[in-house]
Amino acid sequence: MKLINSLLIAGALVATPVLAQDDEVLNPVIDEAAKINESAAKSQEKINGITDQIDSKLQQFKTLMKEIEGLEVYNTQLRKQISSQEQEMDDLNAAIDEVSVVERQITPLMMRMIDGMEQFIALDVPFLPEERKNRVMDLKAMMDRADVAASEKFRRVMEAYQVEMDYGRTMEAYSGLHTINGQERDVEFLRLGRTALIYQTRDASSQGVWNKQTRQWEELDSSYRTQITKGLRMAKKQLAPDLLMLPVAITD
Repeated sequence: MKLINSLLIAGALVATPVLAQDDEVLNPVIDEAAKINESAAKSQEKINGITDQIDSKLQQFKTLMKEIEGLEVYNTQLRKQISSQEQEMDDLNAAIDEVSVVERQITPLMMRMIDGMEQFIALDVPFLPEERKNRVMDLKAMMDRADVAASEKFRRVMEAYQVEMDYGRTMEAYSGLHTINGQERDVEFLRLGRTALIYQTRDASSQGVWNKQTRQWEELDSSYRTQITKGLRMAKKQLAPDLLMLPVAITD
């Protein structure tokens, strides 16, 4: 027994230095391995971060590419619209040039039309003389205004012509002053188109008609009094339309 114990003790004494020597060798290795693992973990984190950044940049790149594609389509459409607008501008400029030419041509025409209307009124049956004269004067004044477009001037001239045309197919009664036997009297005028222009005093004591051939007023006898009164009431819409027996000048 003493021998065995001695051996065991001796073995233990021998083993202790060996284990200590192994620890001295292994500990640095373990520490280095730990450092390597820690460095690898940090590297992996960096790699993961870089990968995430790459994925984010890739997603941004894809998004930008889609935006670029959309912008290219949009720019293509804009170029088409710009081209169309440029064509419209060219057409408008050409139209403006044509309008300028037409305006230069139409202004003398309108002046001749106004002069022609003035001469026509002077030779026509003398109904509403002040109103028609003022209409011509207004047209002449309008032609001198720079703030009125040529189109508006032409519209006004045509409107005046339309009024004159309407006189020829309408029946009208209006009040006015008329000189009878050197005395100015308040009378009512009856116009039947341009066929007849007749007057009658308020008390119906006197009446007359415009003679187109002599271009003078002629008195009418009392036999026409009732018919003239009837015609005046018809023109005022106080009586239904009916047949009238009135004097009408015969022209060649």
